[in-house]
Amino acid sequence: MKVLKFGGTSVGSATNIKKVKEIVLSQNDDVIVVVSALGGITDKILTAANNAATGTSDFHTELTEIRQRHHDTMHELFNGNEPIREVVEKLLDELEQILTGITLVGELTAKTLDRIAGIGERMSSQIIAAFIGAERKDSSLLIQTDSNFGKASVDFQVTIKNIKEEFAGFKGIAVAPGFISKNSKGEFTTLGRGGSDFTAAIIAAALDVEVLEIWTDVNGFMTADPRVIRKAYTIPELTYSEAMELSHFGAKVIYPPTILPVYQKGIPILIKNTFEPENPGTRIVKDVRNGFDRPIKGISSISGITLLTMQGIGMVGVTGISMRLFTALAKVNVNVILISQASSENSISVAIEEKMLSKAEQAICEEFEKEIASGQVNKIDIEKEVSVVAIVGENMKKTTGVAGKLFSTIGRNGVNIIAIAQGASELNISWVVKNEELRKTLNVVHESFFLSEFMELNIFLMGIGTVGGNLLQQLKQQQEKLLKEKHLRVKLTGVANSKKMLFEREGIDISEFRDKLAQAEKTSSLQGFVDEMKDMNIYNSVFVDCTASDNVASVYKEILNANIAIVTANKVAASSDYENYAELKRIAKRKGVKFLFETNVGAGLPIINTLNDLVNSGDRILKIEAVLSGTLNYIFNTISEDIPLSKTILMAKEEGYSEPDPRIDLSGVDVARKILILARESGYRIEMEDISIKRFVPDTLFDGTLDEFWEGVPALDAAFEAERKKLVAENKKWRFVARFENGKAEAGLEVVDASHPFYDLEGSNNLVMYTTERYHEFPMLIKGYGAGASVTAAGVFADLIKVSNI
Repeated sequence: MKVLKFGGTSVGSATNIKKVKEIVLSQNDDVIVVVSALGGITDKILTAANNAATGTSDFHTELTEIRQRHHDTMHELFNGNEPIREVVEKLLDELEQILTGITLVGELTAKTLDRIAGIGERMSSQIIAAFIGAERKDSSLLIQTDSNFGKASVDFQVTIKNIKEEFAGFKGIAVAPGFISKNSKGEFTTLGRGGSDFTAAIIAAALDVEVLEIWTDVNGFMTADPRVIRKAYTIPELTYSEAMELSHFGAKVIYPPTILPVYQKGIPILIKNTFEPENPGTRIVKDVRNGFDRPIKGISSISGITLLTMQGIGMVGVTGISMRLFTALAKVNVNVILISQASSENSISVAIEEKMLSKAEQAICEEFEKEIASGQVNKIDIEKEVSVVAIVGENMKKTTGVAGKLFSTIGRNGVNIIAIAQGASELNISWVVKNEELRKTLNVVHESFFLSEFMELNIFLMGIGTVGGNLLQQLKQQQEKLLKEKHLRVKLTGVANSKKMLFEREGIDISEFRDKLAQAEKTSSLQGFVDEMKDMNIYNSVFVDCTASDNVASVYKEILNANIAIVTANKVAASSDYENYAELKRIAKRKGVKFLFETNVGAGLPIINTLNDLVNSGDRILKIEAVLSGTLNYIFNTISEDIPLSKTILMAKEEGYSEPDPRIDLSGVDVARKILILARESGYRIEMEDISIKRFVPDTLFDGTLDEFWEGVPALDAAFEAERKKLVAENKKWRFVARFENGKAEAGLEVVDASHPFYDLEGSNNLVMYTTERYHEFPMLIKGYGAGASVTAAGVFADLIKVSNI
């Protein structure tokens, strides 16, 4: 035998009731169906009753809607031939008579309210029993309670006896109303919140049924609220304890006290979706086999919370403080949702519903009036607009490091935790955060504990030129592979060029981003972009700088302080004054976010990452020798008898190796910045002015306009060609070399012979040699493409992958 309970939404319309019939008739067992009132009817009855209590006839609007709703439902179900219309009409008349009586006396007692509150269930059960062709059982004659109207307590001894007698030898299908009961005098009572679930659980426990199925409008318990977390999914199995914890913290699938009867009997509960009956739903049992890779089952939250904190030196070591606090709150019916107390006993915090704040504050102030007046207890601290979040899972008590992982993950994403609570059972860890941090908190925790099938990386890109454009092309090409193989979803969440900026929380389609950006309403603004990133407050956010702008680099501190990681191809920040560089590194470390700039030196080559590994593993950098300009190496590899210096410079510009103004590359400043960054990453304090740059182009060509440069540079061709011929005869080559040793750095044009590692460096390749305490006799060499938008974008992409920690 089974007990199936259908809630108000499941029986909310004739169409839904037809679905209920299909589900019930598809069962292979004897079935007892417990039903709620048609969706929304109980609320209308209560509204009508409260209106009547004002002493007017304002209840007629609600009553007319209730009457019409039942008439329409019966008409559709029975095609105008309504065999139970008379029964339902009598109940509607009874409702009208009681409402009229309430109007006359101008008073609504709990007893009267109980009498009419269950009329919705009495009507729905008559309609559904007739439509299914089932026998109707009157729950009010089976479930006996005390006379605590509004939330009566069940007399289980009498109730179980009644149910067993009523269903002795029963076969087939029965329909019973939920929520309603009677006391020993035969007066109607109700079972309070979740009463229909309670009715079903009582009947199920009394008859020792195989399973209690609760049919609702969701697929079961979700790992988190799907309205907040798109990746939330149905939990296949939970223990009773886990289900109760999740229900308490906002997962409104069942009302915890109602499942106590079946919990005591060990009867499984199955949560199913009336509108997706094929979905397996969630099964709630005594014990669940749960893999240790999933220490938590779900995340839940409650909003609309206020945190009250009572603090004072006079509380330390004084017995009874907690008892007095909770007694004071209980007297005014304030439910305490969370408790957090310092071991020093100096403070105690309680989370309550926001609407109860006034009552709670008054009760505490009255109880501790003397202590507050004497200064032993400080004035009560009130923190509004907060939410309580909880993770739940039986396996947490078998897994070390859950709390550490939880709080480090939350902190790394810039969420401040206001209060924490955990019981010794380790079944639940709860904490309090500001309302505006709730969405981020839920997403971060959901992803961190692998409840999500994949993790997300939210990219905010500034600069969509050659490097930024290439980066987006590579992201688009790799998105599907990363999702499939690495379970990483890379989203373009924000993007900006010099004119417009665009933001989409759910992600911008990369194939359409240029069109969308062109049509975007927001005018591009650096501070506006940063503010939008911060306001969106999305977890796993990373700012990607593919500009060469000083202004963009100037906002890095603000971005890092907002717990947003930075990946940059812009060399300005890392080569700025040392204090600024060091401060950026300190902020990133303190905030637990990444500040990565691998492409500042050598484009996509792992030059900085390798250097970091050497230093972090205890090695000491003694000397750095490097060819770091792909542009200059291309020039000196291309120059020949047929291609003079001036032409090679033009070719470098046309091939995209050099800046639009090639003097930037020819000046050696770019190379100096790169050796500066490498020296700093090696652990040395060095400034740009400490680097000696030996130019091979006269200063006069740097002083004029760009046109004057192009006019003047051919004058250098003859001298360079004469020198080049000498080098060819001696089997030597030019290389623009950066060098750091003994705390000093320099950059300039050098001549190398065939025995030198720089000699065979082709095209625009870069080469770096690290001489260290470990790599002393044979320095470490890193060689490869060191220029070009494609390889630079690939280096930025690689840094993004590091941010994701996959």
